[in-house]
Parts: sequence; structure tokens; C-alpha cells
Amino acid sequence: LGCLDRPTSGQYILDGQDVSKMSKDDLAKVRNHRIGFVFQGFNLLSRTSAIENVELPLLYSRDHIKGADRHKRAMESLEIVGLLERSHHHPNQLSGGQQQRVAIARALVNNPSIILADEPTGNLDSRTGEEIMGLFDQLYEQGNTIIVVTHEEDIARHARRIVRLRDGLIESDGPAY
Repeated sequence: LGCLDRPTSGQYILDGQDVSKMSKDDLAKVRNHRIGFVFQGFNLLSRTSAIENVELPLLYSRDHIKGADRHKRAMESLEIVGLLERSHHHPNQLSGGQQQRVAIARALVNNPSIILADEPTGNLDSRTGEEIMGLFDQLYEQGNTIIVVTHEEDIARHARRIVRLRDGLIESDGPAY
């Protein structure tokens, strides 16, 4: 789904384009502009402030966004996740939940079609995990497509649709609880 690998058969149509036959460079552009990644381990650069971490995907943008515009878009993303006041803090100055919010802001900064979250609450306590899922619920209500990979039933309950996999095969596919 994240265009990191090619399907062994069939097609993968994303936003009307068959990405299964794209070049590596074109796939990199798709990953940068159409898919926002949120990782379990946050993957923030430790020597970089929250705002600079969020600006990072914009540096690779094909749109060649100027510094002031990058900064403005990154600040808007941090505002969406409620961290505007912590924009100049480094990851070691943020709680785990705040670090995950920075990672979500980074995923949102290019206005992707899809947010792909891999165990986004795995490194968080249950209360903070619920806050992050509440944020995903809000983003979904605003029209974002969010795909969450999780092993936790309480996290899966936030979904509108659940696809269960076992040994690489679809076991079930249907509406959430």
C-alpha cells in the first residue's frame, strides 16, 4: 500500500493511476505526495526541531516550495495536531504522544490522499493511544483516508472497516464491530 514494493500480480490503482508499473523515481514521488507515513517509532530526527521534522517532506517536493511557504505549511500541520506551541522543541523535549503528533503532522504536510499508520500507538500508554486515535478520527471526519495497521483490538475498534490478515492472506474483510 505504501508503494515500497511491487505486487506479484494484479494492479494497484491509486488516485486513478496504476502504480504497479511505475519507475522507482515515480514511486518515490507517489510516496512523497500521495501517502503520508506514520511509524510506530516516530522516526523523528533527534537534532531537529518539531517544525523542521515536519518541513522535511516538503524539501523533497517536486513543487520546489520556498522556505517561508514550507514553514507556513508545517506550522499549519502542527496546529492541526495541537502542537503549534511546541514547534521549536526537539524530540527529546516532547512526550511520546507529542512526538507521535509531530509524526502525524509530518505525514499531513503534503496533503496526501492516504495516511498509512503502522502501529501508531504501539509505543504509547493507553490514554495517549486513545488521544492519537481520536486525532485520526477527526482527520477521517475531515475527509482523509486513514489506514491503520495494528494488532490491538481496542485500536481496531476506531475503524469503519477491518481487513484481517493471517499468514499473508485476507482472513476477513468487513465493517468494524
